[in-house]
Amino acid sequence: MPGRGRTAAWAARWRRLRASAETRLPVLSEVANRLLGGNLLDGGTRLAAQAFLAAVPLLFAVAAFAPQSVRDQLRDSLRAMFGLSGRSDVELQQILGDSADAELRETTGAVGLVVALVSATSFSRAMARICERAWALPKSRTRVAVWRWVVWLMVLVLAVLLQGPLRNGFGAGLWLGVPLYFLVSTGVWLWTQHLLLVGRVPWRLLVPGAVLAAVATSALGLTARLYMPNALNRALAEYGSLGLVLTLLSWLIVVCAAITFAFTIGAVLAQEPPLSHYLETKGPSVPDPDPHETT
Repeated sequence: MPGRGRTAAWAARWRRLRASAETRLPVLSEVANRLLGGNLLDGGTRLAAQAFLAAVPLLFAVAAFAPQSVRDQLRDSLRAMFGLSGRSDVELQQILGDSADAELRETTGAVGLVVALVSATSFSRAMARICERAWALPKSRTRVAVWRWVVWLMVLVLAVLLQGPLRNGFGAGLWLGVPLYFLVSTGVWLWTQHLLLVGRVPWRLLVPGAVLAAVATSALGLTARLYMPNALNRALAEYGSLGLVLTLLSWLIVVCAAITFAFTIGAVLAQEPPLSHYLETKGPSVPDPDPHETT
C-alpha cells in the first residue's frame, strides 16, 4: 500500500539520519541514553523529598533558637527566592517573627532540630549519590565522606541566608543581582560536585555540569518570583497548610530534577567529543570501592 511504503521510507530515512548524527556527534547518543536509562527523574524526586524533610524542621529550629537578625535575614532571603506576598508572607512572618509564644516556639524548635539533624545527612547522601551516578562512580567510604556531608549542609544554609542581598545585587538591583547570582551558583555547584565526589574527578571536568546547573537554577529562580506567590496564596486559600506543602514540594521536585539532569549531562559533555578535546580528559580516576565501608 502507498501509505505503508511512505511510512517505511520515512522510518528508513530517520534511521539513516540518527546513525549519521551518532557518528558525527556521539555525545548526543550518549546524552540520550543516559537521560532515558538512568532513572534521573526518580533520583531528582528522592532528592527533593530529602531536601523538604531537612528544610522544614530546620526552619522551625532557626525560628526557635536563632537570633532575631538571623531570622530577619532568612525571612528576607525567602521573600527574595519566592517573591512572597499576601497570605504566604503572613505565614512566614508568623514562623520567623516574635509573635509566637516563646515556650511553644522552643518546644517546636527542639523537635525540629532533632528531626533536622536526623534527616540532614540523608539529604547530603542523596546529593552525593546524584553526583556519583552522573559520573558512574561507586559510593565513597563513610569515614572519608561524612565530614563533607556536614560541611556541604553548612555552606548550603549560608547560601540560602545570603539569597536576599545576592539576588538584589547587594543593593544595586537586578542588573547586578542576576549575573552575580549566576556566577555564585556556578561556583557553588562546582564546589558541590568536587566535595561530594571526594575529589575523584578533576575540577575542569566538573565545569560543564556546574554551568548547566547554574543556568537551570538561575532560570527557575527568576520563574519562581513570577509563579510561586500566586501559587502559594491560592494553595493556602483552597487547601490550607497542606496546599502550601504540596506547592513547595512540587517546586523542589522541579529544581532537584533540573540539577540531576544538569550534572548528568555535564558529565557526558565533559567526557565526549568535542568538549573533551578542550578539557583534555582521559576520564575520572575511579578508586576501587571498599565493600566494608560504603555509605
